[in-house]
Amino acid sequence: MMDHEQTSVIVRAAAFCAPIPNFDASPTIKPIPHIPHLYYCDPIEGVDPMGNKVVPQFLINITSTIETKSQMLAAHASQRDWLLKHHGMDQYLISMRNFAAHQGKEIGVQAAEGFRQHLGHSYPQDNILGNLLGSK
Repeated sequence: MMDHEQTSVIVRAAAFCAPIPNFDASPTIKPIPHIPHLYYCDPIEGVDPMGNKVVPQFLINITSTIETKSQMLAAHASQRDWLLKHHGMDQYLISMRNFAAHQGKEIGVQAAEGFRQHLGHSYPQDNILGNLLGSK
């Protein structure tokens, strides 16, 4: 979705600029020591803006939290209203569950989410998220 795409661009720029000492947004904000790790989650329907399949670098089992995720998404009334008006769809909860189940099959669980690490110039190359989560 366009707003998510633009937010990811802003977050990537903020992560890249966060260690720059001359990039002073506020006198109380100090530069961080280095560019932080940056990850992208599965895009809607698992495709990029051009419709190409996006392959995650790793999948995380969300079986134990899929009900909470569904409840949180259902409570997001403005999202439902917008999707219904703009996309003519009202099955976004079903779509979310179906895609989580599709991703889960890849690792033999009921539900999963995929992630990709930003590995561009100057970004950390070690997969800290994958290391922290281990076999989850």
